[in-house]
Amino acid sequence: MFASRPNWLIVVLFDLFNCISICFVRPFTIFILAHMWLLMATASIAQFVIDTSGEPVEDDEEYFIRPAIRGNGGGATFVSGNAPCPLHVGLDNAESTLGFPVVFTPFAPHHDDDEVRLNRDLRVTFAALSNCAQSTQWRLGEKDATSGRRLIITGRDDSTVGQYGNFFRIVQTQTIGVYNIQWCPTEVCSTCKFECGTVGVIRENGKISLALDGGALPIVFQKE
Repeated sequence: MFASRPNWLIVVLFDLFNCISICFVRPFTIFILAHMWLLMATASIAQFVIDTSGEPVEDDEEYFIRPAIRGNGGGATFVSGNAPCPLHVGLDNAESTLGFPVVFTPFAPHHDDDEVRLNRDLRVTFAALSNCAQSTQWRLGEKDATSGRRLIITGRDDSTVGQYGNFFRIVQTQTIGVYNIQWCPTEVCSTCKFECGTVGVIRENGKISLALDGGALPIVFQKE
């Protein structure tokens, strides 16, 4: 009778251990693994630019660039400057207007995917024709005569900033899915010293032009 007690006690302890394992350890392990997977997935998503539908922005698709905050104008479009050409980059005055779509071309594309990444140099090109016989790529232009801010215009690189004027980058704001566009092509030239800037707006003569060296414009990307 007494010899069977240790065996009975072992069975009870074994059952207790299994209960603890099932009731506490396993759920905790599952929670930890799920949490780690969520962190890895979030970190992966955080590398990419997301459109208004929550999908990654792709470099072979067309997107409208629109202000994230109402009252700043409509979508990105051509704006006339002091001369007929080159055309400047700006926003439509009507908030309901989408403007012209753009296509992104990364400086260093990833061969395994076509998602546009944050903080990487890329070209921004209007997928539209203009009256000027030139490229519709965005580029850094001269300073605005009134405000002294550097304008965003269209065309290929020129002597303004050498061969780097066409490269911009998309940076995350504090709000998921809302971004800023910067000119700071350090991926194109890591040893160069640039006067970097974030794209904002200038309102002059009934037009909304994009320019650096002022308040930043929060934007979103809407697929066509």
